[in-house]
Amino acid sequence: MGFIESFRQNFIEADRWKYLTNGLMTTMIVTVFAVLLGMLLGFLVAIIRCTYLKTGKMKVGNAICKLYLTVIRGTPVVVQLLIIYFVVFASVNISKTIVAIIAFGINSGAYVAEIVRGGIMSIDNGQFEAGRSLGLNYAQTMRLIIMPQALRTVLPALANECIVLLKETSVAGYIALNDLTKGGDQIRSQTFSPFLPLIAVAVIYLVIVMFLSYLVGKLERRMSLNDRR
Repeated sequence: MGFIESFRQNFIEADRWKYLTNGLMTTMIVTVFAVLLGMLLGFLVAIIRCTYLKTGKMKVGNAICKLYLTVIRGTPVVVQLLIIYFVVFASVNISKTIVAIIAFGINSGAYVAEIVRGGIMSIDNGQFEAGRSLGLNYAQTMRLIIMPQALRTVLPALANECIVLLKETSVAGYIALNDLTKGGDQIRSQTFSPFLPLIAVAVIYLVIVMFLSYLVGKLERRMSLNDRR
């Protein structure tokens, strides 16, 4: 079978290209909302851990956060996805998309937390003392002085975490979610031709990742220029 005929069979006949476009839409939805959830969880965990390290307060919260980080970072994301879908929400009628968002968001949150914690801890203690000398309490010092500086430090790493999360969502098909990878698999199951569907999926991921990497590179260069001024 020639390339043109194979292309027609895989993508044109029965509008099979829609499997890819619909799957891409699902992948982007999961990625965007999982990123938001991951950022929220990550910042919360990072602040709790840094508060404990800086002041000794929130001991129980720190212990819970350490357990969360250990479990999430020590187990594969696909196992977490399966546990959340088949165990946690086994008896609940819930959208697979929401399950995927929760699973990937919780997973991403653990990595975001460590990135943000590293950024906060890299700020010199003199900045905390400066905040206190201005009459600011700990929360105000974190919000007005420490976090803006830490964000500038960790922003490129957070952007790269978003790229990693996008690629990790490719395992969402394990819960039969019709994402981009599953779309390619559906085409393959109908045409019995694995090459073009899988290559198409790989190319789409590659284009998205290259575009996002380009944006991250521009962000890093702009931040470097601002630091030199």
